[in-house]
Amino acid sequence: MNIQGLRNIGRSKLMEYNVEDAVIKTDILLEYLLKMTKTELLINQQNEVDKRVEREFLDKILEVANGKPVQYITHKQEFMKLNFYVDENVLIPQPDTEILVEETVKKIYEIVGSANKSNIKVLDLCTGSGAIAISIFKQIESLIEKNEFNIEVWASDISKEAIKIAKKNAITNNAHINFIESNMFEKITKNSFDIIVSNPPYIETDTILQLSKEVQSEPHIALDGGNDGLDFYRIIAKEAAKYINNQGYLLVEIGYNQKEKVTKLFKENENYANIKCIQDLGGNDRVIETQVTML
Repeated sequence: MNIQGLRNIGRSKLMEYNVEDAVIKTDILLEYLLKMTKTELLINQQNEVDKRVEREFLDKILEVANGKPVQYITHKQEFMKLNFYVDENVLIPQPDTEILVEETVKKIYEIVGSANKSNIKVLDLCTGSGAIAISIFKQIESLIEKNEFNIEVWASDISKEAIKIAKKNAITNNAHINFIESNMFEKITKNSFDIIVSNPPYIETDTILQLSKEVQSEPHIALDGGNDGLDFYRIIAKEAAKYINNQGYLLVEIGYNQKEKVTKLFKENENYANIKCIQDLGGNDRVIETQVTML
């Protein structure tokens, strides 16, 4: 069978199973298995495909139809124009999270400018694949090379497997990240950071079972935020200020409907000020930012 025939079969099967972005996912699988670029795939439609590859493609299409994320097959996800290895041990980085990186980078510049600091220390709590920490480092890499200031980026996660993947991604992207295997703040040194950033688990336990099969295929330890989705925000609101230098910043990603509840958690702690919510490009509430003011 030629490439065009396989594309048609793949698309039809995914559409039959109501898989979103069936056309895109079919092509991603073909590009991966045939080791072709998007352009090569399009201009070689009539090329015959080896029987072994044909069988493998049809098997993988069925896996995607049954809910396996295509990224766990190709082990690849783009985030902030960087490529990241992903598998079943980590969440798949999503475009909505890019605003968290962008806002963190803004705060780094702000600290450097206002406090005239030459050494900035950032922690990515619950790092998963390392996408946030690595992207922060890469965003300011050119300034580091110009010796305008130095930055230490640290990343922590409770999962040993996630840390392994994050280290792999740091090497692939040539990013200098310090990793800590830690259950939240357990092994983090107090009063160490200018900024802590986190995309913690925040989905309500019961809601997970109502999500798409693809999302349910991702590690539940990285999704489950407890009965009301706020378990990790409670820990962060209670503990984070102890680990951030005075006038430093805390930025956390939130679910689209969690603005008021998460904001309230920080307002109840006198060590947080200037609390605000930032929306993503889709207009959804996405990031809660606050400044630490030790009284």
